[in-house]
Amino acid sequence: MNVKPIIAPSILAADFANLQTEVELINSSEADWIHIDVMDGEFVPNISFGIPVCNAINKHSKKPLDVHLMIVKPERYVEEFAKYGAEIITVHAEACPHLHRNIQQIKALGCKVGVSLNPHTPVDVLKHLIKDIDLVLIMSVNPGFGGQKFIEATYQKIKEMKALIDKEGADTIIEVDGGVTSENARQLIEAGATALVAGSFIFKSKDPLQTIADLKNS
Repeated sequence: MNVKPIIAPSILAADFANLQTEVELINSSEADWIHIDVMDGEFVPNISFGIPVCNAINKHSKKPLDVHLMIVKPERYVEEFAKYGAEIITVHAEACPHLHRNIQQIKALGCKVGVSLNPHTPVDVLKHLIKDIDLVLIMSVNPGFGGQKFIEATYQKIKEMKALIDKEGADTIIEVDGGVTSENARQLIEAGATALVAGSFIFKSKDPLQTIADLKNS
């Protein structure tokens, strides 16, 4: 029996002029989480949105908020994101010189903690921390912009991460973000991914509800 993947539509690709409608669409879908990409224009070359938008989404969402902080010094803001509905808070290994401290801070807020790795970052950076985190977010594009082409080396990276998790006896979720479609979803799952983030592929499709269902049943 195949275990269905967690599906987390990325609200970054939604229609911001109709944000409540888009959130309600996700509520009525087979999606599991709402993925919220927060960008500061410094860690990544783009600015998206921050705490007020997270709070607005939280008011209408019936799904857990999966907040992905693509920002420097995330420790300054995690408490506010937790206050306004974040159930999962993911920080970047590359942005956190004291990553263990960041992990402990997020845990202390009662949130699940994730660590994201950029395409060039090897999985071994989490070797001594894998049991401390609930989720690893593997970037399958360079972070900062939606709609990018999927990086093929991601499959091997997922396999390496799965091997590390198994070796250490952890039960960490492997989430993949960037260029995820129904064409590569099955291969990502077979490599070891357990959660899939998709933005443009869902929100720009003719039938987002069906697209989410297709990903869920990949």
